[in-house]
Amino acid sequence: MIFNTARLRVKELAELLSVDSPEIIATCTLLKIQASSPLSSLSVEQSKEIIDYIQKTYANKDIDEK
Repeated sequence: MIFNTARLRVKELAELLSVDSPEIIATCTLLKIQASSPLSSLSVEQSKEIIDYIQKTYANKDIDEK
């Protein structure tokens, strides 16, 4: 069995971006990405889409340095 797709949980992405999991889930809802709990897993592409959205929306926060 070969696994070659990287997955990241909502809670892990939230920790990396220094935001709350509900904020990531709300962003997923806006972007029509299926994620309903902090344990939901996201693909690399979905994670990038969420990061881009959060960086645009919260430009005043210093997300990149945290």
